[in-house]
Amino acid sequence: MYDDDRFMRIALEEALIAYDEGEIPVGAVITLDGEVLARAHNRNRALGNPLLHAEMIAIEGAARALANERLNRCVMYVTKEPCVMCAGAIVHARIERLVIAAEDLKYGACGTVFSVCGDPRQNHVPAIAFGLLRAEASSLLSSFFKKLRNGKMHRTGAPPKDEIS
Repeated sequence: MYDDDRFMRIALEEALIAYDEGEIPVGAVITLDGEVLARAHNRNRALGNPLLHAEMIAIEGAARALANERLNRCVMYVTKEPCVMCAGAIVHARIERLVIAAEDLKYGACGTVFSVCGDPRQNHVPAIAFGLLRAEASSLLSSFFKKLRNGKMHRTGAPPKDEIS
């Protein structure tokens, strides 16, 4: 039926790319019938565009692959709980199922802080599953923010000026 572990590992690969680029390490994958339609990682800092979260980029790629704004029957795998913007896009795209590795205790919009994806008043409510590869995703996020706080990671992804030789 679903190969959740395999697809979440691909999302983690994307999160690692984001980490290496100095982006908040979030990766997303969208599948249909067991095939990857799109995979993405955060690009908002590098490209100076607040819309370029992994989920938004993946939704755009999957919609382009299907030539349809509706992603019916699609599954999204994401390493961190989507924010309000991304959760709204997930609802509007009609993603059937959402698999989330780690909760976002500050901005999560799929039940942790807000319930955009899980609100029955919406015209579409995706099935939501939390916790697949939570430890791996949480560790990557913790490592990133620790480096950021300690000045070992610059917000644009470049090393701090004092580390440039």
